Amino acid sequence: MTMNNTAPLAGVRVLELGNYIAAPTAGRLLADFGAEVIKVERPGSGDELRNWRLYKGTTSMLYRTINRNKKSVVLDLRTEAGRQAVLELAAECDILLENFRPGTLEKWGLGPDALNAANPDLVITRISAFGQTGPLSERPGFAAVAEAFSGFRNLVGDPDRAPVRVGVSIGDSIAGLYAAFGSIMSLFQREVRRRTAASAVPLPERIIDVALNEAMFSMMESLIPDYEAYGVRRERVGGRMEGIAPSNAYVCSDGASIVVAGNGDSIFQRYMDTIGRPDLGTDPGLQTNAGRWARREELDAAIGEWAGTLTAAEALAALDEAGVPAGPIYTAADIVADKQYQARQMIQKFDVSTGEETLSGVGFPGIVPVIGGQSLPIRNLGPDLGEHTEEILGGLLNMDKDRIKAATSREEALA
Repeated sequence: MTMNNTAPLAGVRVLELGNYIAAPTAGRLLADFGAEVIKVERPGSGDELRNWRLYKGTTSMLYRTINRNKKSVVLDLRTEAGRQAVLELAAECDILLENFRPGTLEKWGLGPDALNAANPDLVITRISAFGQTGPLSERPGFAAVAEAFSGFRNLVGDPDRAPVRVGVSIGDSIAGLYAAFGSIMSLFQREVRRRTAASAVPLPERIIDVALNEAMFSMMESLIPDYEAYGVRRERVGGRMEGIAPSNAYVCSDGASIVVAGNGDSIFQRYMDTIGRPDLGTDPGLQTNAGRWARREELDAAIGEWAGTLTAAEALAALDEAGVPAGPIYTAADIVADKQYQARQMIQKFDVSTGEETLSGVGFPGIVPVIGGQSLPIRNLGPDLGEHTEEILGGLLNMDKDRIKAATSREEALA
């Protein structure tokens, strides 16, 4: 697809030294809005994500999704030629993204000082398990560990069972959001200083340090203040919202579940009238949220009994007519068929290669947030390994074939 004229990051160039999900998510967000994102991958295997959830072929749909709108360049960072190519690319970029274990770039001679020497304006965004400083900074860790460390995992699941994982890589994704936001924030600071003829942004202020555990910790709302102020220790509450009632999921007669958020004081009586329990709606002890939370089991039992007599469609129609916030719990099939998603171009179709065959008309999630009424168009799916190596190294850096071979080959590293 062609570049949309409203892409606000057109003209920004990003160098992504990222694997898995966190840094590539940040790169995807920047690429979605027009930035040229050059993704560096190792020769041979590339980003490990190419093989995650690989149902067929050689390149997963997960990789195609998270690395959309990017260009793939193969470089071997174990070779001097490969590392030199990174420095030359950094000199041509506005932002560098990386999510290696702290100290790795420094070991390769690609730390902030070296990058700054190559490009004194470069924004350097670093994602790691626990950040670049502190006693745990050198400790490796995936998002699962960071989610546990942040307090998030302790609140997910039912109270009588061990904590569980949510169904997506939430820690990596939120860290990626923060990394993209931090990168643009630093880029904006750089441009403001240029407009005002102020001094350049010093290197320490151009290093954006995103820790996976801190990204998740920042989502924990008032967990710490409630504990520090009142000694409150939050517990897992399953499908409910802590301290808020009634708000839960309920199983209907056709086996489908719905979510109903009827916890507002002004909504509650209408909600209870709808389920045929006006006695609960007028009960003096249930007129405030605190009272409803104390009797949440009673309320959920009454709502669940009502929901079990109706199909999901029937229950949702009744709740909608009464003005009670409710909705279905969608599957992938439901999302693809939904008119709201379709109206805003949130499902975009592509012919996509698995590496062994081409599948026609595969839907991919659109670009968020919407600009101009509909999702911006996805320009390209995650590229084949090294698809743009010659374009970038030969075109942008003017490398000849011998230099390209030296920078992308494993021969020197294995010698």
